Amino acid sequence: MARGVTDAAAAPTAEVRPSDGTRATAEVRPQGGTRATGGVRAHARITAAPDARGGTALPELAGDGPIALRRVRAGAGEARVCLVGAMAGPLGGDRVRLDVRVEAGAALRVTSAAATLALPGTAGEPARYDVSLAVGDGAELHWLPEPLVSVRGSRLHATYRIDLAPTARLVFREEQVLGRTGEPPGRLVSRLTVRSGGRPLLDQATDYGPGAPAWDGPAVLADNRATGQLLVAAPGFAATPAKPHVLAPAQAALTPLPGPAALTTAVAPDALRLRTLLDEARTHTTAAYEAR
Repeated sequence: MARGVTDAAAAPTAEVRPSDGTRATAEVRPQGGTRATGGVRAHARITAAPDARGGTALPELAGDGPIALRRVRAGAGEARVCLVGAMAGPLGGDRVRLDVRVEAGAALRVTSAAATLALPGTAGEPARYDVSLAVGDGAELHWLPEPLVSVRGSRLHATYRIDLAPTARLVFREEQVLGRTGEPPGRLVSRLTVRSGGRPLLDQATDYGPGAPAWDGPAVLADNRATGQLLVAAPGFAATPAKPHVLAPAQAALTPLPGPAALTTAVAPDALRLRTLLDEARTHTTAAYEAR
């Protein structure tokens, strides 16, 4: 087991298969956050920091409630964590929070083992899923979870707050699927707020599903039931800004942002097509992202 994991000495081990197909032995931390009538209250935390060997350690890896955290086999110089669902959710009334901090000089890749399903609950209130990502100078974060699926009858408010140091590097992918196959979606309200070097970089909100105005009209999603975005930020965009680009067949658009960064937004009939569009967008930003 690697050094510095919370409760590592007492934790059993298990083999998990994250979405990128790698296999590794991971620490398993007992989960709290039992579900009561009013819903789960859970707070999971990840901290990545440079180690003495030029790699990245995980001094804090604390899962809670529906979020179990598994360390998986790392690439050169980076740590990798897979999010694994420990219970159904988020359900109506749940309050789930995840804080991720990548300290200066560290590199972290976060994936998930499966899609997250927003489900109806008995509390009569929307569920909340709040994610905070902080990336220090010279640090790097790849946030690449599987899609969030809004199930019929569910109500979820999701927020993502990202704070980037001036020389931080970020690949942030967000994918939302409105309803499982053959079913209408629930209500999904989402907000993404990004600051770079203490200055606003991006602040946007979306609202989909029953009760949201015109969400399935021709100016928003029309007949599409999958939507997402890819935000890429890196110092290399200062010298080589991303060029505006429309991805055929006019379902996605790549837009340069000051900061420097590039944002791709996409809509698609299903999750597979959405992933293809976002992967294509990533190839258009590779050179500027990798420039040192």
